[in-house]
Amino acid sequence: MIRLALLTIALALPAKAEELVAGLSQNRVAITADFSGSEILIFGAIKREAPAPEGALDMIITVEGPKTPVEVLKKSRHFGIWINTEAVEVDAAPSFYAIATTGRLFDVLSHTEDLRHRISIPKAIRSVGAPPEVGEATRFTDALIRLRSHAGLYRVDARDIAVTEETLFQTSVALPANLTDGAYTVRIFLTRDREVIDAYTTIIDVQKVGLERFLFNLAYEQPLIYGLLALVLAALAGWGASAVFRFIRI
Repeated sequence: MIRLALLTIALALPAKAEELVAGLSQNRVAITADFSGSEILIFGAIKREAPAPEGALDMIITVEGPKTPVEVLKKSRHFGIWINTEAVEVDAAPSFYAIATTGRLFDVLSHTEDLRHRISIPKAIRSVGAPPEVGEATRFTDALIRLRSHAGLYRVDARDIAVTEETLFQTSVALPANLTDGAYTVRIFLTRDREVIDAYTTIIDVQKVGLERFLFNLAYEQPLIYGLLALVLAALAGWGASAVFRFIRI
């Protein structure tokens, strides 16, 4: 009876007028010794059971790296020396965040929808508060965005999504070489008249492999062994260089 009731309710719910169907060129990125970045192709279609509704159709795609706490420091000059004078800890900031759109972000998305779905870069960063002695704490979040934007880790690519006949879409997102490994969340939003009408989410798994993975795990799981190994390798490198120089002098 319960299953029958649930089926009846599901059949009674109205079907979405437009629904996203999407895919990625790859769902896994391997970071190796010669990794210089990667490019992910994101493509798909808009499925409809009826003719397209009226209103301007647009799309937004975000790729978000793992979120971690970040301490943002402010330096001030005292007696000719630059020292850290203020600090704010941002609770969770994406290690990488890219936005692709069919137009300028707030031409295709309302501020209300941005607040609801946390799409823009400032909304993707969670900063609960700052110490009472720190004034205008938003300056620290702005500084974090500015620094990571200059490093190519945060960016907005307006008009970078190609939509064909309001049905097929595609774009590509370049992942830089300095990626943090972990799960990268891809979100695709379909909007009409700046309102989100459907969304699709998937994951890209970014992992170090081979020697890089071994050293990474060793550094975090066995730091003492990692430190001793680093000292041994440094000593061997020094001895090897000394032996080469002695051989050259002979």
